[in-house]
Amino acid sequence: MNGLARLFSPRSLRTRLIGLLLLAIVFAAGVQVAVVYRQARAEADSIFDYLMEQMAQALRAGVAMPGLPSPMPPAPVPRDDRPTPEAFDFFVQAWTHEGLRVFQSGTSADLPQRATLGFSNFEIDGRPYRVYSMQTRAQVIQVAQDMRPRQAMARALAWRTVWPIVGIAPLLMLVAWAVVSASLAPVARVRRQVAAREADELAEVSEAGLPDEIRPLVHELNLLFGRVRQAFDAQKNFVAEAAHELRSPLAALRLQVQGLQRARDNATRELAVERLLTGIDRATRLVEQLLMLARQQARPAGGEPPQPVALATLAAQVVADMVPLAVSKHIDLGLVEADAGRVHGHAEPLRILLTNLVDNALKYTLEGGTVDVSVRREAGQQVLAVEDSGPGISEADRARVLDRFYRVPGSTTTGSGLGLAIASAIAQLHGATLELDRSPRLGGLRIGLRLPLRTG
Repeated sequence: MNGLARLFSPRSLRTRLIGLLLLAIVFAAGVQVAVVYRQARAEADSIFDYLMEQMAQALRAGVAMPGLPSPMPPAPVPRDDRPTPEAFDFFVQAWTHEGLRVFQSGTSADLPQRATLGFSNFEIDGRPYRVYSMQTRAQVIQVAQDMRPRQAMARALAWRTVWPIVGIAPLLMLVAWAVVSASLAPVARVRRQVAAREADELAEVSEAGLPDEIRPLVHELNLLFGRVRQAFDAQKNFVAEAAHELRSPLAALRLQVQGLQRARDNATRELAVERLLTGIDRATRLVEQLLMLARQQARPAGGEPPQPVALATLAAQVVADMVPLAVSKHIDLGLVEADAGRVHGHAEPLRILLTNLVDNALKYTLEGGTVDVSVRREAGQQVLAVEDSGPGISEADRARVLDRFYRVPGSTTTGSGLGLAIASAIAQLHGATLELDRSPRLGGLRIGLRLPLRTG
């Protein structure tokens, strides 16, 4: 039982296939042997019966007829010199209708005088016989055959018929073994390729020569390698960029701490503390944005599936959250359009994207300016847009402002250059890109995002 359990266990596909094929071949060969053996025995019996019938037909004209002198009975033979029943496979007797035996072949066995026409089975002197009786106009002819040699010859004939099947079965097993091994060779090749890789080697596995049943698995494996490689690249970029970008804020914090230590009066000390707190806030903001960027870049490697998101509701929440900052800078912030509709996406990343876009617009818009957020339907899509009345961005810089840590030359506002990079990473997560152009209504920058509407 344990061997069968291991055979049918799903751990080894090759073992299961070979085992099942071998069992199928053995079972089919056994059934075929049994059927052919029985058919061969039946055919042999039919042949022997036919021979008995033909023998009786041949003796119709050769046995003494009534009215002719009866043949003399054979001279008595000493018991020790009589032929034994084993010496004869067939013997014949002929009877007249009056019950007179007119012919008997040389044997000591006596057939019953009352004959059953056709074929019948008798036991004579403890031995089984097959008897064929035929009636003519003047006599009854009986042909008998000893069943033991008859059955022995039938078995020998049947075995000679089934032996080729028994010999072919091992050959079929070898063929099945070879076919399964050859069919699974590409799987073993892929396994060797993956096993020989280093921990950080995430190149695609070759799909050449793979069967159709295995190619989708390897294709998905290559996609997984791509997602893991993207996550690793994001991690490496985060470490490198964090080390580079945190060097200056930390150096500034050290200088501010030293300035605090050298302060000799309360006014100087309070100024140093204020600068130190400002530097800590900037460093904290930078770390938070770096972590946010790393999370968004690594999200495609594994995350929750997209869910229906109402962009209009999301935009209203973000605008409400950013109103205090807009009021502090005397900027008119509002949601000018909010068409209903849902898109497939991730609610929290989309909230971060819109927050960064609004924060970026408020940062670069002068006091008394305007920042408008809109969500409208266009040709089966929802367009999320943030427009401001600020100075805008030149066409030469629009492609670069989405890069990490890039800031427009001549900009006087503080920042790390990560806000739009984070928004771009979230847009890519949703299969879209940020569209940057000039706002025709407010004259500043307009940033848009197009997402397909969810149907049903």
